[in-house]
Amino acid sequence: MTTGYTYDPFNLNHTFYGHPENHRRLERTWALLQSDGILDRLRQIESIPAPIGALAAVHDAGYLARLTQISAAGGGRLDADTYVTAKSNEAARLAAGALLNLTDAVLRGEVDNGFALGRPPGHHARPQRGMGFCLLGNVAIAARHAQSQHGIERVLIVDFDVHHGNGTQEIFYEDGSVLFFSIHQYPHYPGSGALDETGVDAGAGATVNIPFPADAGDDGYLAALRQILGPLARRHQPEVIFVSAGYDAHWMDPLAQHALSIAGYATMAEELMGLADELCGGRLICTLEGGYNLEVLPHVILTTLRVLSGDGRGISDPVGKAPGKERNVAAVIEAARRIHRIMSNE
Repeated sequence: MTTGYTYDPFNLNHTFYGHPENHRRLERTWALLQSDGILDRLRQIESIPAPIGALAAVHDAGYLARLTQISAAGGGRLDADTYVTAKSNEAARLAAGALLNLTDAVLRGEVDNGFALGRPPGHHARPQRGMGFCLLGNVAIAARHAQSQHGIERVLIVDFDVHHGNGTQEIFYEDGSVLFFSIHQYPHYPGSGALDETGVDAGAGATVNIPFPADAGDDGYLAALRQILGPLARRHQPEVIFVSAGYDAHWMDPLAQHALSIAGYATMAEELMGLADELCGGRLICTLEGGYNLEVLPHVILTTLRVLSGDGRGISDPVGKAPGKERNVAAVIEAARRIHRIMSNE
C-alpha cells in the first residue's frame, strides 16, 4: 500500500488573524505528522499551481479574474465569512493544483490512495463566487480533471464535512456522471442540503443529501455510509472516489454539534477504503475541508493517514468519545432510502 500526500508551506500565507480558517490548522497538523514519523512511510506529491484551464472547467472566468484582482490589490472580502489576502489567490491555485497532481498520481497507479493537505478549503465555492471560507472548488476541479485528462467517466464525491458542500452540489447538479453524497448538519450553514435536493435533468438522482440533526454521532454517520452510500455507489460504479474530508463534525469543534469522535472518523475511512477496493481498484483521494479545533484536527488527520497507509499503530486520539448520547437518526436514513429507491436487499 502506497499513500501519497501533498503539503506546501506556502499555503500558510493564506491567513487572517482571529478567523477560524487560518494557517495554524496546517501548521499544527504538519508538526504532529513530522514528530510522529508517518511521513517517512508516505510519498510526497509535488504541489504546483493549477492551470487556469482546470479552474475554468468549474468556475466562471469573471470570478477567477475578480479573485486575482482582489489578491493583487492586497486582499479584501468576498463575504462576511470569506477573506482574501495578497497571497490568497496563489495559495488557492496551489491547493487546487496539489490535488490535481495527487489525482494524476493515483490514476496513473503511482500511489494507491492519498490525502491533499491544502487550504483554503473548497466545497462551498460556487461557479461564480467563493463563500464559506472557500475560494476555489478543489474537489470539483479534480473531478473534472479526472474526466478530461484521464478518461474517467463515473466519479463519486463523498463529503462528510459538517457543513453542506453547496458549491460542489451546484457544479454537478445537472450531471449524472458525478454522484455527490453529502452528510451534514441541518439546518445549519449554508442552509442547503435538504433530502429533496437530488439533482435535475441528466443529474436527477445523482445528488444525495443526508441532513442530520445535531448529535448524529459516529453511529449515524456510519449508518449513512453503509445503508445509503454503499448501495448507491454500487449502482453508480465509480472509477475513482474523491472525499471532501472535513473534520468539523467532531464533538469538540467550535462550529457545529455533530458529536463525532476520532475513532468514528477512522471507521469511516476504513469503510470508504473498502468501498474503493470493491469498486475502483482502491482509488481513494481525500482533500482537506473543515475542522477547526486545533487539538483535534492534527490527530484526526494523522489517524486518517494511518488508515489509508495501513499503518498498524491505529488511532491517535487525545480526547476520546463525545459525552452524552447520540441522537437516533433512523428516520432520516429511512427517508433517504425511500427517496433514492434503495431496496431492502441492497
